[in-house]
Amino acid sequence: MKSTRTSRSRILPWSVLAVAIGLAGSMAISSAIMLSLLTQAAIYAIFASGIGVLLRQSGVASFGHAAFFGLGGYIIAILLNDGAVSAETAVILALVGIAVFAFLLGLVIVRVPGIAFAMLTLAFGQLFYQLASNSRSLTGGADGMTINWPNSLFGVSFSTLLDQHVLFGICWVALVLSLAALAWLRHSRLGHVSEAIRDNIERASFIGIQTLIPRALIFAVSAIIVGVAGALSAVNTGFISPESLHWSVSGSALMMVVVGGYRLVWGPAFGAIVFFLAKDWIGDYADHWLALFGIALIIVVVFTDAGISGALNRLIHKKRKGGPANGAVAAVKP
Repeated sequence: MKSTRTSRSRILPWSVLAVAIGLAGSMAISSAIMLSLLTQAAIYAIFASGIGVLLRQSGVASFGHAAFFGLGGYIIAILLNDGAVSAETAVILALVGIAVFAFLLGLVIVRVPGIAFAMLTLAFGQLFYQLASNSRSLTGGADGMTINWPNSLFGVSFSTLLDQHVLFGICWVALVLSLAALAWLRHSRLGHVSEAIRDNIERASFIGIQTLIPRALIFAVSAIIVGVAGALSAVNTGFISPESLHWSVSGSALMMVVVGGYRLVWGPAFGAIVFFLAKDWIGDYADHWLALFGIALIIVVVFTDAGISGALNRLIHKKRKGGPANGAVAAVKP
């Protein structure tokens, strides 16, 4: 209990520090292209974090979470284009709708373990992809649809929101808040219960733990985090198409999770940032940059089961343990 309280108490100061570093770093960048790249990286870091929490807390992988990513944009676009509600209400309804729908869906599909779960999420995601592609009157079909954003959103003019420094700052703060929420979740009762179910569902059920609701709640949390990424992407691009619902989008996010490592809360987000920077840097020298990234992915999987974040974490702890023996001052744990 004391360890849990100590871990929770560290979340706020580390979050404030991360926000300050990110915002200060963005102000030092003058390149609009680089800021745009970092904004996309932050959005997909939130996406990857949503998939990562499902792997970490429930031990299952999803190939259909692109559906929640695309639904965030589509719900907002449809509501705004119909003029039914204000932009602020549309955003809130999109996130609440995703959370409720994911929880109800989770009550059904979390009963299926392992590969079968992954295949079910794949089928579910492709269903929404086909619906968006074929419902031309509602979604614009394969051509997609432009989102009619108003002049202001949550009291901020939209022209200000589209400033690269402001937009990156919003996405970065959203990323840090998402990671802080997931870190808190991991040390909460729900987090401990879901880990117990993940490790041995039969034993958890035998000692009286209700196993269905916690798994459905984790699935809903995962979906709403991905939905936040979808809403931010809708603000960033002002456009939504069926491609955002395709299983390959989920596959790319899952690659980010594997490369970054899902065992640490910040691992998937780190993997997303590495993915986008690699895409930018390697893409300048090789047309088939994804193949090179795939080789890097294989190397990570073969030599470490915890991704880059896990390797870095072990390296840091190794240096801390070896410090006093080498005559250095022992590092203080954060």
